[in-house]
Amino acid sequence: METCGLNGSGEGHDILLADCPARTALDLFGGTWSVVVVYALRSGPRRHGELIEAIGGISSKVLTQTLRRLERHGLLVRERAGRNVVYDLSDLGRSALQPVAVLAEWAHTHAEAVADAQRHAADADGPSGTWRYLIDS
Repeated sequence: METCGLNGSGEGHDILLADCPARTALDLFGGTWSVVVVYALRSGPRRHGELIEAIGGISSKVLTQTLRRLERHGLLVRERAGRNVVYDLSDLGRSALQPVAVLAEWAHTHAEAVADAQRHAADADGPSGTWRYLIDS
């Protein structure tokens, strides 16, 4: 059985292996809101309510779950500021800002192409939700 170690090129971990710690780190950013929350904290600490206002479409419950997950994985810290609780990126979380910014730029650049692909896929779906090629065959 292979274990996670340096890949064949000698560069980093082999994220294709199930037990690779680097894969666990990547999985953290696979969630819908993790990247958005890290991006929202890029300019400094914020309270829960400030994050709700800043991040469109996220519910209070989902934000709380995401903040707890990021805190458990060491990407943010939860601190008391007087009577308030604020969330801020840890050093580890700040180290993720560059790749998150690159991903955000990619998303901005390709948003219309992704939307077009989604519309095309929706057009391919039949009224029952199955793909037309299944209905037509």
